[in-house]
Amino acid sequence: MSGCTCPGVRRALALLALLGSLGGRGCWGSDPGSGELEGQGSRHPRGSWEAALRHKRSWVWNQFFVLEEYTGNEPLYVGKLHSDVDGGDGKVKYVLSGEGAASIFTIDENTGDIHATKRLDREAQAYYTLQAQAVDRVTNQPVEPRSEFVVKVQDINDNEPKFLDGPYMAGVPEMSPLGTMVVQVAATDADDPTYGNSARVIYSIIHGQPYFSVEPRTGIIRTALPNMDRETRDQYVLVIQAKDMVGQMGGLSGTTSVTVTLTDVNDNPPRFTHKNYQNTVLESLPVHSVVARVKAADADVGPNAEMDYRLMDGDYLGLFNISTDEETQEGVIVLLKPLDFETKSSFSLRIEATNRNIDSNFLSVGPFSDLAVVKLTVEDVNEPPVFSTPLLKMVVSEDARMGTSIGRVSAHDPDSTNSGIRYSIDRNTDLERFFNVDALSGVISTAKPLDREANSVHNLTLLAIESREYRRKGIALITVLDINDNAPVFAIDYETLLCENAMPGQLIQTISAVDKDEPPSGHRFYFSLASPVAGNLNFTLRDNKDNTASILTKRGGFRRREQPVYRLPVLIVDSGSPALSSTNTLALRVCDCDADGVAMSCGAVAYTATGLSTGALLAILGCILTLLIMVLLIVTMRGRRKTPLILEEERDIRENIVRYDDEGGGEEDTEAFDMVALRNLNAMHARRDVTPDTPTFFRYPPPQQQATILITARQTVNLKKKRTGMASKGFGASCLPRTPAFQKCDSVRFDTDF
Repeated sequence: MSGCTCPGVRRALALLALLGSLGGRGCWGSDPGSGELEGQGSRHPRGSWEAALRHKRSWVWNQFFVLEEYTGNEPLYVGKLHSDVDGGDGKVKYVLSGEGAASIFTIDENTGDIHATKRLDREAQAYYTLQAQAVDRVTNQPVEPRSEFVVKVQDINDNEPKFLDGPYMAGVPEMSPLGTMVVQVAATDADDPTYGNSARVIYSIIHGQPYFSVEPRTGIIRTALPNMDRETRDQYVLVIQAKDMVGQMGGLSGTTSVTVTLTDVNDNPPRFTHKNYQNTVLESLPVHSVVARVKAADADVGPNAEMDYRLMDGDYLGLFNISTDEETQEGVIVLLKPLDFETKSSFSLRIEATNRNIDSNFLSVGPFSDLAVVKLTVEDVNEPPVFSTPLLKMVVSEDARMGTSIGRVSAHDPDSTNSGIRYSIDRNTDLERFFNVDALSGVISTAKPLDREANSVHNLTLLAIESREYRRKGIALITVLDINDNAPVFAIDYETLLCENAMPGQLIQTISAVDKDEPPSGHRFYFSLASPVAGNLNFTLRDNKDNTASILTKRGGFRRREQPVYRLPVLIVDSGSPALSSTNTLALRVCDCDADGVAMSCGAVAYTATGLSTGALLAILGCILTLLIMVLLIVTMRGRRKTPLILEEERDIRENIVRYDDEGGGEEDTEAFDMVALRNLNAMHARRDVTPDTPTFFRYPPPQQQATILITARQTVNLKKKRTGMASKGFGASCLPRTPAFQKCDSVRFDTDF
């Protein structure tokens, strides 16, 4: 059996099959026993050509080839299979299996002809492995072992080169020398590189000459011109072509674009557009304000265009400064000190601009710096007054009298007009109005007494006023000098405890003092006992000479029962001039202390009965409660009796009123008798048998005297009436007797109207 890749005379195919069977040679062979393929001219494993003749081959065929991309209308003939078992009587049937069997490849079961029914693409699949077998048509039993063979798809040039990484972006420094590598491009051809020239690519440049070139075999792009200037043109777009078939006619091609950007180098020095600049500035411009901006042009970009500015030597150094604005690369001129038109009205600033990053390869283009002059003209403005001293420091004594002059503030008008100045104090800084300032002379004086202890430093804001719009503020610090006007006192409120078991000479308290004054040489206090107790027998004071004093006992045996608290007056004298003193009382409480001197209880001791048992104490408590209950009962019973007695008394008063129709003497009757007696009678309105709730400070007259008082009053009134010839408007008295003849009166009432 034999096969061929193209149609031919069947007799030639049969001849090839015969030669293959006789000589054991062919395109491919298969051992009938094993069913494996053999290569053309292959030897038996034993290395003898004769060994191959011992076994009769049942069939042989060639390796089949099929051209890809077949475009015919009929199925493409691949080859023919034939077995020598096939006698041509139709008893043998050929069967094909494997990759693409029935779907791509078909076989004529009678003749063994193989056809491809679809277009094949080598780039999709380069070969197919199939199995062939001859079987009995009736029994369907194999008459030959199954054997494999390969159908290889033969390549044609049907794929153009492709730039898988395109389009490309590349950069190269400007001014680069000729032949500087820019970038390498690569194209891929999907055709078979081992068969023909279908995959052999050649590169060429279609667009981008004469600036760039490309190496045909490597695809490396290089500069074709030297010293290309970015400032003239900074970007180029190249078109690169890759063509297979080694660039021959009929080859396929593909293209890609390469964008080449010229990167900047510092090949351009900075240059000012003008050599002289004019600017105007007000003399009132605040410090640290921008005066002017200048810029030197640089055709470069990025770090190559960065520059530094500086002021050249001149009398303006220290008055102005220049720095670089990093965003705009401008030189910013800033004012460092106030301008004064009257002092200088114009300035000429010499400014240098220098590249910050200089490339040594281009020093020949330099120098990379430039100079310019900026002329500043100062314009005059009406300025507020200026203090001769912005901060005044003054001192005044604490005992200065009202109106005492402390100092003088001075200001002037800096303008050429030299206007007059008026002065005042910002009262927000002197709310209590301790000071005044003369509006014309600027003399500062006291307006009320000062107290250093209340405020030792006064911070005044002074105003120098030229007009309503123009004024200036100044500061005056007035320090109040201290005088000795405060006496020393105890530093704290001492709580001194004295143990009953204290020994003579024992230290019981250390005292110190404070003084609101602040003498320049510091405080020095002197301690002593006040003269009334200087010679007492209980305590003594020792001045420690360090502004403290010690209180010591003179004796022992202190007893709380005898005296729970001792009060010791201490005299403290300061060292001022004149010296001041004060007497401070130190209270010493006598306490019961333990052996370590720790106070257990202090103050007076209550006397308590001793020797009473618990039962006795309970009995006493019961008696006290019984007495309290009895008192409450008595009070309650007497409260119930008060109401009817008072009603009875009121009824008696109404029934025992005695009226007299005698006329009185008016005001003269008042002088005719003693009114004290009447006032005493008015005070006796309460009943004798009812105890008053509150004590009184006079005694009631005895019952016998009450009637006498009444008669005496009556006689006195009548006598006055006879003397004056005037009648009293009315006089009446009533007595509520319990017995006849006024021996007892519960109350006496006088009704008089003089």
